[in-house]
Parts: sequence; structure tokens; C-alpha cells
Amino acid sequence: MDTTFDTTSLKLKKEYPNAEDFLPLNGTDYVELYVGNAKQAAHFYKTAFGFQSVAYAGLETGMKDRVSYVIQQDKIRLVLTSPLTKDGPINDHINKHGDGVKNVALWVDDATKSWEETTKRGAQSTFEPKTIEDKNGKAVLSAIRTYGETNHIFVERTDYDGPFLPGYMKWECEYNPEPVGLKYIDHMVGNVGWNEMNKWVEFYAKVMGFAQLISFDDKDISTDYTALMSKVMTNGNGRIKFPINEPAEGKKKSQIEEYIDFYNGAGVQHIAVATDNIIDTVTKMRSRGVEFLRVPANYYDDVLDRVGEIDEDLEPLKELGILIDRDDEGYLLQLFTKPVGDRPTLFFEIIQRKGARSFGKGNFKALFEAIEREQELRGTL
Repeated sequence: MDTTFDTTSLKLKKEYPNAEDFLPLNGTDYVELYVGNAKQAAHFYKTAFGFQSVAYAGLETGMKDRVSYVIQQDKIRLVLTSPLTKDGPINDHINKHGDGVKNVALWVDDATKSWEETTKRGAQSTFEPKTIEDKNGKAVLSAIRTYGETNHIFVERTDYDGPFLPGYMKWECEYNPEPVGLKYIDHMVGNVGWNEMNKWVEFYAKVMGFAQLISFDDKDISTDYTALMSKVMTNGNGRIKFPINEPAEGKKKSQIEEYIDFYNGAGVQHIAVATDNIIDTVTKMRSRGVEFLRVPANYYDDVLDRVGEIDEDLEPLKELGILIDRDDEGYLLQLFTKPVGDRPTLFFEIIQRKGARSFGKGNFKALFEAIEREQELRGTL
């Protein structure tokens, strides 16, 4: 087990006793995106992000209404799903939201108990616990609704030894570009509508036993034009962190409002993925065509005065546009991709933590100004 998680777990038990243990979570099992063309999306994430082929389900496995490609890099597993028929819920989701996250699956030891504990605390059930099996064993799944049309699926896979889940076959593919050094999902951010943040903060606290790790208001996260509010929720062992954003009043349309307009509701805004060497990771991703946000060059004029001494040379960080911030326990390096689809909705964050457990508060203004420049180009600011 990653010692980062163990250390975080011990700290959280001391510092956040309100994070209860009725819902033990081992980590993120997978993230499923509904996309317009799963085969091409898989090729993109393999080529640009360095994911590897893992499993497949479709007509060849007896699945008649959809096709899914499973790709993985270290502990990060994505499932890319497209419909095979002209009508249905997947089509509706893509038509309404574009490519986006539908299911955030959480790895648990007991999917039945996870469903019972959350639904009795007020969660709306997506589906009741069910056992699925094939020649490689069995798994138990259950699911609850969260913000927008996003689900949490509880995955119990103790008795399964196949490539992914029952109903999937191993995906043999000669094309598997080298990984770029992505390790695990650090956090996932949800955007919700006006005055809905506290509702979903309460949901994660009451229904899932999470505690509030940190909060930001419009004084922390604002520019001359736009603002937003955010609270970060974490489970007891610190392996799952969900910041929740809502818009705040500003002179112009914020990135949260833009997201909600184009996504047509609440949803996952970005997935933050960790690396042990952000310079190497970002260099490889840029060479493969991934586009990143850029802050002005003068950001680096006084950044070391603000964050203090760091291990890295500043020049390659400046060349790549990587941001730096520090908290009481260390510093972090982070960079954000541009939206990965046609709509200005889902994007990724690349993050390297050098002790810091925060989320880059010192970078918010520069980052949001970079986002506003993109919004201005799109005509949506």
C-alpha cells in the first residue's frame, strides 16, 4: 500500500474525527466516462496520457447495448463507454452533457453494507446490490446517486480474478505507448449550481461519513471578473477527496457557470492525477499533443519569494508553465490541461505533492486568469 495514504490516514484520524468509519473505502476503483466514440477515446488516452489496454466488453462478450474499453496506468483505471443503439440512457447522457464522467466507482470490502449504510442515511439508490460472475469469479456491485447525473458505484471484488469485472474480456492490443508517470487519482472536483455546495457537502458528511478538509470562499478564489466557492470533503483514511465548487457573484461569467451551461447541470469538472516527477510527465504529455493552460511569465518573477526553497530548478518549471504552492507541511507542483473534449467541461490536473496536502490556494488567481483568457477566446466570459 502506498505509504502516502497510510500517513494521511493517521493524520486524518487525529485531525478529522468527524470522518466516520461506517463506510470504509479502499480507494477509487475506476472512473467511467460516457463518450461519443469509446474506441477513439481509448486511443486518445493511450496515446496522449500513456494508459494501457486492460479489458473490453461489447458485442463479442454478449453486451448488446453498449461497448466499453478499460484502460489503466498504475492505480488509475478509466472505463470509456459508448452506446451501440440509437436510443437509450447513454445516448441521452452524451446528448445532454457531451463526453463526461458518469460513474465514480469506489473500491470497498462489502458493497452490500456500503449500499445499506448510505441509503439508510438518505442516499438515493441507483441500483441495489447485485452479484455478477463469470469463469474468473464473482463481484458485487451497488450504486447511489450524487450531484447531477453522477453515480458512486461500490465495487467488491475480493472473489474476482479477471482482467476487470465479470462480463469483460482481456483486451489484447499491440499498441500500448509508454506510460507518462501517472500514479493514482489525487482528488476529483465536482461543479454544482448556485447555492448547492453546502447541500452536497452535507450529503458527503451525513450519507458517506466524510469530513471537511478545507474550504475556500470568493475572497480566496476570485479575479477582477469571476469568483467561486469551494469546500473539500475527504473520507476517513484520506484516499478519497472530493472538492465541491459552486459559482459566486462576479462581474462576468465564472468557469463554474460556463461548465454548468455547457454540461447542462452539475458534474465532475476535473480529475487530478498524481505523479512523482511532474517535469518528466508534463514534458511527455506535451510531446504527445496534450494542451495545458499557461499563466503569464511574470508569475515566476517572485514565486520563490512566496513559496520558499524547492528541490527543482525553476527554469524547466517556467518553461512548462508548472505552478508552485506551499502549505505548512511542504509544497506542491501542479498544472491543468485544457478541456479534453469539444465542450469546455472536463479537464485533468497533473499534481506532484512534496509534503503539501493543500490544493494550490496561492495559484488560484493566476490559474483563474489563465482560464478567463480561454473563456474570452471562446466568447463565454
